Amino acid sequence: MWHRLARHRVLVLLMLPGLLYFLVFHYGAFLGNVVVLKDYVPFDGLWASPWTGTANISRMLGDPEFWHATWNTVAIALLQLVFFFPVPLGIALLLHSLTSSLLRRFVQSVVYLPHFLSWVIVVALFQQVLGSTGLLNSFLHDAGLHTVDIIGSPGAYKPLVVAEVIWKDAGWGTIIFLAALMNVDEQSYEAAAIDGAGPWRRFWHVTLPAIRPVVVLLLIMRLGDILSVGFEQMLLQRPSVGPEAGEVLDTFVFWQGLVNGDTGYAAAAGLFKGLVGAVLVFAANKIAHRLGEQGIYR
Repeated sequence: MWHRLARHRVLVLLMLPGLLYFLVFHYGAFLGNVVVLKDYVPFDGLWASPWTGTANISRMLGDPEFWHATWNTVAIALLQLVFFFPVPLGIALLLHSLTSSLLRRFVQSVVYLPHFLSWVIVVALFQQVLGSTGLLNSFLHDAGLHTVDIIGSPGAYKPLVVAEVIWKDAGWGTIIFLAALMNVDEQSYEAAAIDGAGPWRRFWHVTLPAIRPVVVLLLIMRLGDILSVGFEQMLLQRPSVGPEAGEVLDTFVFWQGLVNGDTGYAAAAGLFKGLVGAVLVFAANKIAHRLGEQGIYR
C-alpha cells in the first residue's frame, strides 16, 4: 500500500484537500452529536454542560410537532422521488436524440441555467407568477375569473415545492444521464433497428440496460438524502403557508436549535435524520447487490 501511495503521490496530494474537508467538517463534526445526551449551555461549553442521558431522544419521540415535520418531509421527499427523479433522464434522452449539435447546446444552456440561480431568486420568481398579486391572478382578475393564491395555499404547497425543484435542478441532473447515454454503443441501436425494434423497444432493451447501473447508483444516493428536501427553499416559503404545511425536519432543527436555543433537542432530530438516511443507503445497496447491480460499494 505504501509503495502504491508513493507511486501515486501527486494524485494523493490532489485528493488531500477534499479528504481533509470531509474529515474536519463531516467526521469531525459528527463528534458534536454528543450534545444529544446533554443539556447544552454555550457559556459552559460542550463538555461542562450537564448530562441528561436519553431525555432529548425521549422528548423527540413523544413530540407531535417532530412527527408532523417528519411526515411533511417524507411526503415531499416521495413526491420528489416520483416526479423529479425521472425528469433528468427524460431530458437527457431528448437531448441525446437531437441530431443538431447547435440545437443541443442551446437546449442544454437553457435547461442548465436555473441551477445557478439562488433559491431566493427562484422563490421570488414563483411568487411573482403564482402569488396573490402575481401575473396569473392579474390575468384571471382582468378576465373576470376567480383568483387563486397558489403560493399561500397549504394544500398546494407540496406540489409547488416539487415543481420548483424540477424547474431549478432538472437540467443540471441530466449531465450524468447524458454522459451515460454517450457511452451506449451506437451499433446496438442499429442492430435493434434492423431487427425491427421501434423507438420504445430500443429504449427498453438497449438504452435502459446500458444506463441501469447509473440509475441505480443515483437512486441509492438520493435515498441517503431523502429527508433533506431543501432547507433554504422551505425556510423561505414556510411563513406563507405556516408550520402546519411548511415545517420539515431541516426547518424544525433550525427553529429548535438556533432560534429557541434548544441545541440538544435539535441535535437529536438531526441525528434521527442522519440515521434514517444511513439505514436506507445500506438497505438499498444490499438490495442492489441481490439484483445483480454494483451499487455504491461492495
